[in-house]
Amino acid sequence: MVTRTVLTGLSGLMSLTTLTLAAPTGPLAPIEWGRGGPLTVEALPRITYTAHRGGALEVPENSMSGLVAAYKRGTSQVIDVDTRILRDGTLVAMHDATLDRTTTSKGPVRSLTLREWRKVRLRPGPGLPGNWRSERPPTVAEVLDRFGGRIVLMLEAKDPRSLRRLGSLIRSRGLTRSVFVNSNEPRVAARAHRMGLLAQLWRSKAQMRTDRPERWAGFVDVLDVDHKARDVDLLRAVGSGVPRVWAHTVTTPRQRDRALRLGCNGVITDTPGLLARTPVKGAKTFWRGQRGAMP
Repeated sequence: MVTRTVLTGLSGLMSLTTLTLAAPTGPLAPIEWGRGGPLTVEALPRITYTAHRGGALEVPENSMSGLVAAYKRGTSQVIDVDTRILRDGTLVAMHDATLDRTTTSKGPVRSLTLREWRKVRLRPGPGLPGNWRSERPPTVAEVLDRFGGRIVLMLEAKDPRSLRRLGSLIRSRGLTRSVFVNSNEPRVAARAHRMGLLAQLWRSKAQMRTDRPERWAGFVDVLDVDHKARDVDLLRAVGSGVPRVWAHTVTTPRQRDRALRLGCNGVITDTPGLLARTPVKGAKTFWRGQRGAMP
């Protein structure tokens, strides 16, 4: 067995919950889990907070130091990382198609080899709180080996052609119930589901106006919706039958509170620390309208 204490519930109403998980059957668990089995999606609280790119307004996005900080702070139950593929097939943590915005280098990410990638250095944004040093951005394998099974991960496949390789990395570590694979394309989400992975589908405000999300309930594990969407579109997503509907990308308590009032059961946020410090407005009224007791 493995026991982990995590923060659950809504910001300002968080409580410590102890999660006891059964060790997996079959081969020995990967060493990165420590003793026992991995933390899986079954252990997520009813309302889930995801640190978007580690919490991109609080830490350097998609950096190992930022991800470590997000994990240690305990203000989210899921950590989001973007993935792209290099010329030699290596998967790396990077949001943009080019290096220009977040590193000291320039040019397309997919033109590099792993050897060249190791020379890239991140450039922390000047507005971030705290002091951050320049560092090499991690590979996806390094992210999985550092956090896999310790916290639920969300990996966005920016390059759909990388899905098979991403799935192989996840399966080889026994993390198919611990990692969401995110995409904006329903066909990619369906393919991830067929591969035995947890499928996540994100949709923009504009897309949500014409979406029929009930069509995806059979293969999508998380519907990742734009918090800027109209009330009617958010309500349609919440009522679609998809088990988890999380709003992105939330940066203020007011945005969070609206998404939760409309029935979303999670938020994806650039500011997990801020939300953790700020109680939900009208929390008692909100929870009276939800199933079960307050967390």
